[in-house]
Amino acid sequence: MNRYRGLVFEKSVVRLEGCPKDRWPEVAFSGRSNVGKSSMLNCLAQRKALAKVSQKPGKTRMLNFFGFPGNSRLVDLPGYGYAKVPESEIKKWRRFMADYLEKREQLAGIVQLIDCRHKPTVLDQQMVGWLRHCELPFLIVLTKSDKIKRGVRNKTVAQVRQVLEMEDDQPVVFFSAMKGEGKREVQSWTDKVLDAWQDPEGR
Repeated sequence: MNRYRGLVFEKSVVRLEGCPKDRWPEVAFSGRSNVGKSSMLNCLAQRKALAKVSQKPGKTRMLNFFGFPGNSRLVDLPGYGYAKVPESEIKKWRRFMADYLEKREQLAGIVQLIDCRHKPTVLDQQMVGWLRHCELPFLIVLTKSDKIKRGVRNKTVAQVRQVLEMEDDQPVVFFSAMKGEGKREVQSWTDKVLDAWQDPEGR
């Protein structure tokens, strides 16, 4: 797991053409605005400011690439669902995400973040449906777990499975950037998906 300490920021892009060209597998982090994607990346890397964290929802509007030197990447996707983002930005994001999810051959899997304090939204449902359509491996991570009581966790997971129409064997992980809960589980799943990726071009 120590390799996460070597994670470095590489670049931000606003078009698919700007994505790195080399054939490294990547796992992307997806979720609503302010769900904790940047905080998760910082926690995984044990760095305070690897990914920029903002209290203002909708701050991340680009794909941010972070590399494990020489072999693979993590990608911070723009958050979705924040009402104050202009409609033009929402349409642009949708087009960009469609291109990325459907055309990016290096994409090995998705870590889908959902705030455990709230029921998955329609947009969360649409995103998970999109991932199934694209046949991408994905991990559901329930963030901000330090904000709820342990006694309601089973009920929370059951609700998430029902709303997202998930099978019983679909993994669900509770995560807290503050306490580090779930960090090893997310790292292990991410490593497994990156290692299992096979280049469709056989390189």
